[in-house]
Amino acid sequence: MARRETTFLFDLDGTLVDSVYEHVLAWKEALEQEGIPLSVWRIHRKIGMSGGLFTSQLLRETGLDISHERIAHIRRLHAEAYLRRATNIRPLPGARELLAHLTNAGIRWAIATSGRMRTASANLAALGVDPEQVPVVTRDQVKYAKPDPDLFLGGAERLGVDIEDCIVVGDAIWDMLAARRARALGVGLMSGGYGIDELERAGAMRVYEDPADLLNHLDEVGGRR
Repeated sequence: MARRETTFLFDLDGTLVDSVYEHVLAWKEALEQEGIPLSVWRIHRKIGMSGGLFTSQLLRETGLDISHERIAHIRRLHAEAYLRRATNIRPLPGARELLAHLTNAGIRWAIATSGRMRTASANLAALGVDPEQVPVVTRDQVKYAKPDPDLFLGGAERLGVDIEDCIVVGDAIWDMLAARRARALGVGLMSGGYGIDELERAGAMRVYEDPADLLNHLDEVGGRR
């Protein structure tokens, strides 16, 4: 029996680039501009899910009645605040080396992020990834973002592979839940702030510290041609 090809689908924020806390601070700034109090830790726990789900949970936790127009305005404020911080974004340790290794080994990969291209473009630039050359699926291209599976299913489709042959690499429980719903294998990284237990409970089959640690153990998840 021929061995089936393994491919990788990567989350972006907190997985390949060190941008989680910039997002947290950008959301806090946007909310404060609208007079909405929300603790930083509560914001951090939602990074990685879609903006729509973020704001839905915001409504539940604050008890505020916020119109769709105001929600859209808050998302715009977040994007503007994030882009002002974009010059601070750097690849996580080993991220570029991991992607280069996969490319050189003939192992295909794509990026699937809950962010819209407006903010994701800064992260891709920091990582040195050209979306014209590498499959990148953003929130703009799917109906639902994480923890729904649409982004990862879109990444597999762009690569022309079966989602069940994909390994999803992410830093948040939302990535692992989406991977499970898509029927892909999930690999967690702690570089976004979630712990081993949380990632494993959400469905991660393996958990590593960051991209450098994953690269050092790539054979454990079938990362070979």
